[in-house]
Amino acid sequence: MENSMKVLVTGGAGFIGRWVVKRLLEDGHQVWALDDLSNGRRENIEEFITHPGFMEYVYGDIKDTALLSSLFSKCFDICYHLGASINVQDSIDDPRTTFENDVVGTFNVLEECKKHGTKIVFMSTCMVYDRALDETGITEQHPVKPASPYAGSKIAGENMVLSYWHAYKMPAVVVRPFNTYGPFQKTGGEGGVIAIFIKKLLAGEELGIYGDGTQTRDFLYVEDCAAFVVQCGYSEAVHGEIVNAGLGKDISINDLALLIVKDKNKIKHLPHIHPQSEIMKLLCNYERAKKLLNWQPKFNLEQGIAKTTEWIKSNSNLM
Repeated sequence: MENSMKVLVTGGAGFIGRWVVKRLLEDGHQVWALDDLSNGRRENIEEFITHPGFMEYVYGDIKDTALLSSLFSKCFDICYHLGASINVQDSIDDPRTTFENDVVGTFNVLEECKKHGTKIVFMSTCMVYDRALDETGITEQHPVKPASPYAGSKIAGENMVLSYWHAYKMPAVVVRPFNTYGPFQKTGGEGGVIAIFIKKLLAGEELGIYGDGTQTRDFLYVEDCAAFVVQCGYSEAVHGEIVNAGLGKDISINDLALLIVKDKNKIKHLPHIHPQSEIMKLLCNYERAKKLLNWQPKFNLEQGIAKTTEWIKSNSNLM
């Protein structure tokens, strides 16, 4: 347990953001959440509003420099910067919005962190990588490939964040979680594939797979992801680093669908919506996180799917 700190979570009402907020509150910190609800939902943080450590939910945008300036006058110890445009297809259709949120917005946050000596933990993504070539998985030295404006904007954001470490010695770390899933993830078009598949299963509908389904993903349960992200904020060992987090095992989308629905007749294949940005094999090598943070995932895929299914069953009102 760290000494109590003042912490800002941008995107704090989002799927991963709310789990980061939860973990920080459990660790005894004072937490502020900033979110414009473009991806997040107020309901995600409802249970924290009365928590003595939850200081304020601020409805607002990271492109609003006046708002950021006012908010950062609180002098935060750490900013977990999760606020972003996160949809690959949206970034292909409308690259400007993704660029302005993920690059310009990140620059605005960086400037405030620099001014106040606030450490930044920047949430990037495994979607910046080129495909895994073998079973040793993707390390942080693996080539990046900006196959979508989303990936391009995240790489630009990463480089800006690391430049503030090198140029100003401002404490900064870039985190690249692999495909995160779990309770509170949306089950609609912008949601994760596991949440969408479970929702379809419970509704008695067919599971649709884009492309031939041989593409693989490394699925990280959200509580493991939040523990990793939060730990990166506490640790000085990761300053100036890029750090992966994943399960260290990949599964094809075909096999994932079968694992969830248990009947291949309930699975159909659909034309791919963005084949040019597909990464055919994503498999995480998280040795650096293990070495620097002593972090490793606690939940396997079956446990995570069971917990997610339970949550979706009992929260159909939030869907």
